[in-house]
Amino acid sequence: MKRLFLLLFVALSTVLIFAEESETKTAGRLFSQTGNDRFSIKAQYVMGFYIDKHSNLELHDPSAPMGIMLGFEFPSTQQRPWQQYLMNPTVGLGMTYLNLGDEMLGHAIAFYPYILLNCLRTQHFAIEMKLAAGLAAVSEHWYTQKDQNPDHYADETTNVIFGSYLNAYLNAGLNLKFPITRNFAINGEFGFIHMCNGRMAMPNVGANIFYGGLGAIATINPEKNDEPKHFPDYPYKWSLNITASANAHAADIEKKKFLVASFHTGAIYNVCNWYGVGGGVDVFFNDAIDRDTRRNLYTKDERINYTFTDKLRVGVALNNEFKFGAITAILDWGVYLYNPSRNYFYDYVRDYCQDGLVKRPLFYKSLGVGVDEAFHYIRLGAKYRVWDNLYLHAAAKLHLNVCEYVEFGVGYQIPFLKESKRKDGESIVFHQHKGWWKD
Repeated sequence: MKRLFLLLFVALSTVLIFAEESETKTAGRLFSQTGNDRFSIKAQYVMGFYIDKHSNLELHDPSAPMGIMLGFEFPSTQQRPWQQYLMNPTVGLGMTYLNLGDEMLGHAIAFYPYILLNCLRTQHFAIEMKLAAGLAAVSEHWYTQKDQNPDHYADETTNVIFGSYLNAYLNAGLNLKFPITRNFAINGEFGFIHMCNGRMAMPNVGANIFYGGLGAIATINPEKNDEPKHFPDYPYKWSLNITASANAHAADIEKKKFLVASFHTGAIYNVCNWYGVGGGVDVFFNDAIDRDTRRNLYTKDERINYTFTDKLRVGVALNNEFKFGAITAILDWGVYLYNPSRNYFYDYVRDYCQDGLVKRPLFYKSLGVGVDEAFHYIRLGAKYRVWDNLYLHAAAKLHLNVCEYVEFGVGYQIPFLKESKRKDGESIVFHQHKGWWKD
């Protein structure tokens, strides 16, 4: 605890020094030589509580997780189309340190980029939505503890929160700013943190934390503003996405990995320059739909053979896209139209198939989180455009709030030019190159 408050004191002192130096122009001259004419330094003390507590976490009964958040923020330069489309957001690089509230849970440190979207701005305060995604390292997990007996999975002697040092870090919340001078402001924040490894290793219960924070922010060269540029709208409304992904994931506390793969194709209508909505078709393959694992999610009943087609799922989904320049966030919700594995969950076969295998309805009531998987799914992720319309893809596939696996892949977007934007002899396909708005 003393170490935590020492770090907070150093961070807040740094913020105050930069605010004072900025007022005297010393820091402004220093950083103008590096090309960083305007940026902010932020430090906050944060404290929270665990939500969605599962049985293992309740056995540990940890105290409130607490720590510090640091950030380097860069306001919009108003020189890029996506900045105009999103009403000139702030981007930043952040670090979070958390004491997770129990010796067996240890500590976590995360590094991540983030974006602050303007919600409300007045002379006396500003409200921004914060979205962040990065990586977190934890000091304690299943393989650092003495008791690694899978039969003790639900005991207080084990830590099943994390199964690896490295985990994904997701953060969303509201950021509040109350200016005191043009260089210095009181900063508050509250939001949600999720950390897990996406079943890259088991166990993978993960941590869900609701937090609040209070701190300060110093701005260097607050009066520095570039002349804003004005950009046209994207010259297309409809686009087609084609994505192929794969990975290997863990299905139990064991070394064996199982292949997962997916293929997606969907059409998106761009409602505005930063949001698109549409529909798509998904084909999924999960080799962990099998009896060859200690995991009890699927039955080991000898009447079931688990063929290749049993491991396939096909669904249709509502697709949502949120554009941040070269990065696009995706949020899909779909339902399965072909899903033979719904008949093979351990508890379902045990309770309803004693006198013969009985098929469940295509749309059924789940027996519970962690017992079986719902008839619908969510895909949450992002894609990054690397060249022309080619993009890299990373996403988590979930049932309710439980991650089935994480996938990585590659895809291609085919935007169709509006008829009014097509030139004689030009392809109907829009190719997004640097400076496209100059064409």
